[in-house]
Amino acid sequence: MGVEERRQQLIGVALDLFSRRSPDEVSIDEIASAAGISRPLVYHYFPGKLSLYEAALKRASEDLASRFEEPHEGPLGARLLRVMRRFFDFVDDHGPGFSALMRGGPAVPADGVGSKEHTSATNALIDSVRQAAYDQILSHLNVTDASPRLELVIRTWISLAESTALIWLDGRRIPRSDLERQLVHDFAALAAVSAAYDPDMAALVRAMVEDEPADGPFAELAGRLITLAS
Repeated sequence: MGVEERRQQLIGVALDLFSRRSPDEVSIDEIASAAGISRPLVYHYFPGKLSLYEAALKRASEDLASRFEEPHEGPLGARLLRVMRRFFDFVDDHGPGFSALMRGGPAVPADGVGSKEHTSATNALIDSVRQAAYDQILSHLNVTDASPRLELVIRTWISLAESTALIWLDGRRIPRSDLERQLVHDFAALAAVSAAYDPDMAALVRAMVEDEPADGPFAELAGRLITLAS
């Protein structure tokens, strides 16, 4: 293999191993064995486990950010539901790695660089995913300059999706499909509460539900709340 081809292979192998077990538990020997090469050859392409982990983390973060991309077609509720399904596909496939990413990455190994640099790099990748998700939601709302209240709603919802996924991974005690739909409902609920305090948010919420079908996620939430109130 060429240098870049071998590097990409090692990143893929490492990402697969990190997806199934905590990165702290994966050794360079295991990565080398899975790639079908020797341990010294791994070090020829990467200075140590940490640099390989960060390369795998970068690929994973790009993949996760892409899960929020969605064509601007159809009702917003249905679009968000498709986004949440792809988000949980990633969480389901990369459980230990996703947990490590959101909790700041694995401990720095002895052959790695300083913890401060590692933490900074990990945080930058996490922030890039959050910003990509934020920008995508804004585009689906046809908003270019978010008000402080709208920014609060979207960023709160992104944090809620992260924490919900982490809790779900600890035992998967709630059906995944329920959480996907619940998070779409959560977005509508956060926006509706903010709309009660701000006329601009109220106009935005009206636009959100304008084309919502009777069997869509937003309409379902309204029906559930009406039933609960009665």
